[in-house]
Amino acid sequence: MKRAAALVALLLCLALIAGCGGSGEGSSSNSGTATASSGGEKPTVIVETAAEGFDAAKVYREALPGVVTIKSIFGSAGAAEGSGFVLDSDGEIVTNAHVVTDESSGQRVPAEEVFVEFPNRNVVAADIVGFDPFADVALLKVDPDGLDLHPLKLGDDATIQVGEPVAAIGSPFGEQSSLSVGVVSAANRSVKSLTEFQIEGAIQTDASINPGNSGGPLLDANARVLGINQQIETNSGANDGVGFAVPVSAIKRSVAQLKEDGTAEYAYIGVQSQALYPQLAEKLGIDSTFGGLLSQVVPGGPAEKAGLKGGTGTLKFQAGEYTTGGDVILQVEGRDVVQPDDLARFISAYKPGEKVTLTVLHDGKKEQVDVTLGKRPDAIPTG
Repeated sequence: MKRAAALVALLLCLALIAGCGGSGEGSSSNSGTATASSGGEKPTVIVETAAEGFDAAKVYREALPGVVTIKSIFGSAGAAEGSGFVLDSDGEIVTNAHVVTDESSGQRVPAEEVFVEFPNRNVVAADIVGFDPFADVALLKVDPDGLDLHPLKLGDDATIQVGEPVAAIGSPFGEQSSLSVGVVSAANRSVKSLTEFQIEGAIQTDASINPGNSGGPLLDANARVLGINQQIETNSGANDGVGFAVPVSAIKRSVAQLKEDGTAEYAYIGVQSQALYPQLAEKLGIDSTFGGLLSQVVPGGPAEKAGLKGGTGTLKFQAGEYTTGGDVILQVEGRDVVQPDDLARFISAYKPGEKVTLTVLHDGKKEQVDVTLGKRPDAIPTG
């Protein structure tokens, strides 16, 4: 979370904290000034809940040496503090992009200086290899000489089960080496990124996540990274039992691109859609109980070039408002579009320039449409 004490009042008014680590930007969450624990103090262990058979102490012992505290300096924009974890023995470290970047000037820029503090009290300077605002992931690099690095193992978020026990380690409110535990509350959530686009496939957890946890690992029972803690939903400014982590699959993809040239690209189809459900389909006379009802097709975008059409009318139904008359995307490469974030999640698995085949209801008829995907812009086009 951002460290500027002057912005504490803003934090208390936010319903959604878009990032729990530090950042110099005015839209990020604030916890006031958090004081890092001194080298002579013992690690703080905060245990809240644990599923039967889940050895939180064992997870903590195995993972703690690879969890770090990150301090960023933004000059006149202030300072920030968050968490991160060691990715490999070469000195690569993963955190949230909002921990090491600032947008208070209107353009997101990297911190002037970044320092990484290890549990053994070593503090070293780090370079920002690159950052990905779409996934809120940043890759740092420290000189490994003289450091006893403990890389964390990466898990697989595709196998996550709701109710599965998890642990979060980080520096909430500057309290370094803190552990909180809970369960996976939900999977495949859509949460706010540092752009106008959403992060798809996010992990929801009731493990306590607070300002300063951002960038720290969310771990499974085998101390493998399932994601990095990114934001909380709150009315109080602190954890209310609803936290979110960027899934490890998104981290892997982001890091692979950042290693190449410091940037990350995502595929783009150029539509806005609403999830179709049985009762809405019946009301609209649509012969499908699932799909993405296209409310808007961006002019000049990949979908429009492929002939897809957006809606032209509106309908108020069951406490919702829907744009009607548009095409319905039923499948992406044979995968059913059922949940609200399915279309975006499926498309994000591809690269710009790749071609995908969509199964579409167009004028009531099922058709196969090939779309050549574009590169995702920084902002959602309008008009």
